[in-house]
Amino acid sequence: MKATNIIISLLAVSALAGCTNPGASGGSGGGGNTVKIVSSLPMTGSALGQAQTVVNGIKQALDEVNSTVCDGQLKIQYEPYDDATAAAGKWDPAQVTSNSNKMAADKSVVAVIGHYNSGAAKLSIPILNQADLVMVSPANTYPGLTKPGKGEGKEPDVYYPNGKRNYARVVPTDDLQGNAAANWTKSMGLKRVYVLDDQELYGKGIADIFEATAKKIGLEVLGREGIDAKASEYKALMTKIKALNPDLIYFGGTTQTNAGQLIKDMRNVGMAPDKVKFMGPDGMFEKALIDAAGKDAEGVYITFGGVPGNQLTGVGKTWYESYKAKYNAEPEAYAAYGYEAAKVAIDAIGKVCKNDRAAIRDAVLATKDYQGILGNWSFDANGDTTLTTMSGNVVKNGNFEFVTLLKAE
Repeated sequence: MKATNIIISLLAVSALAGCTNPGASGGSGGGGNTVKIVSSLPMTGSALGQAQTVVNGIKQALDEVNSTVCDGQLKIQYEPYDDATAAAGKWDPAQVTSNSNKMAADKSVVAVIGHYNSGAAKLSIPILNQADLVMVSPANTYPGLTKPGKGEGKEPDVYYPNGKRNYARVVPTDDLQGNAAANWTKSMGLKRVYVLDDQELYGKGIADIFEATAKKIGLEVLGREGIDAKASEYKALMTKIKALNPDLIYFGGTTQTNAGQLIKDMRNVGMAPDKVKFMGPDGMFEKALIDAAGKDAEGVYITFGGVPGNQLTGVGKTWYESYKAKYNAEPEAYAAYGYEAAKVAIDAIGKVCKNDRAAIRDAVLATKDYQGILGNWSFDANGDTTLTTMSGNVVKNGNFEFVTLLKAE
């Protein structure tokens, strides 16, 4: 699904007895026995691989309930939107805004799974908020979307014009991940770091936190700057950094903001993996990063605001095995989070049993002691998950390999 939005036809069910559209606030409406869950993810560009596994997780969650709730009386359709464009090669602000307006106007849509990028969520949350339309993110980690005092200016209140929260996420935020990354750096015996960022909301934000924590715990920050994510190469920058003799380069950014080229040029100017480490956040935790950097990806360290699918236990392990059997492939990092986000939305729809956006929104935000594949967790008052366990990973023999569990301190 790139230029078109494909509606996946699901199991037909009997009409919902006694459940007609109540015409709830925020544009609720549509067919009395059918509602939609939609996603908005980057299905064009190098993030496609990651996004497709999130879509797979959403489909998996729906398949488990035969796409129906309320004793088979209410049908759920799923429609994936692409928030990226070929011209941008990643998420595109105009596309995000267009998608959000379409979702708000489609009265059958009662829940949104998205976004992958925090910058995209910044644009869509206010539009969906005014329509009482809930969004659950499997991947956004920028703290300012939800946490008072952790962002800039009037964040997060500026994103909620109707005064009620309509956004939640199933992943820990960057204020935790950036902190954990700096502490992991110190635990490896590394002392001298140079910090880069892509000058985008997510990348700059997590680099800020890494830098602040690094200074606090006694690491020497040799320098800090933002890169041009569209540059063809960074050899001059890497030559300058090499002269400072760092132990590690930290990049706050994503695969789509040229992480692969940074890694290549770091190695090209002579900073070997056994001499200078490279570390980045979960926006680089995808096969596309290894494809982009090639052999130079070996030894790259990545933090992730959760744990990889193959490290989940209990019902999480059962999910992991079922995913591999269903799709004949290894799930990328956020597949489990796409599944979990969808399950929360499905459960909320099943509690409300009618097309009522405001009621479904409230049911999602009220999620407590949820027994999911990620563990036992709740949404707090800000819509953030209570889960805080994260992981450190490394590229080894062309694949990501789990190294250790991480916690913010």
